[in-house]
Amino acid sequence: MDLAEHAAWVLAAAFTLSLAYELYRAAVKTGTSRHDSWRAFVRTNLTLYAAAALTIGALFADFRWAPLAGLVFSVAVTAVSILYYNPIILPARKPARIDWFETLVFTSLVFLAATLLAHKVLGLSLLT
Repeated sequence: MDLAEHAAWVLAAAFTLSLAYELYRAAVKTGTSRHDSWRAFVRTNLTLYAAAALTIGALFADFRWAPLAGLVFSVAVTAVSILYYNPIILPARKPARIDWFETLVFTSLVFLAATLLAHKVLGLSLLT
């Protein structure tokens, strides 16, 4: 298994966690904030999950351009998570431990995927 495939599995895990969490927020925490409803889920998340699925699929399919596209996607998602989601959306959701756990694990996994893909794009190995 090469670095791009490892990154695809890491992204799959990250976005599975994120999807489960966002479904939980829409179903159980409806009304806690304007971000917690089925309407907000559809409006703000479906495009992200579609982009993630396409990126993950391209990485698994081993398209030549996929590692670079995956790297750009992963860096963008990490930046949005750190610079927008955590300071703006998370506080509005009145976070509990599960919310902090999800955002830390999700962001860490996406950052890990970006690191793996950066190594792949640069032609580096994890062992050198």
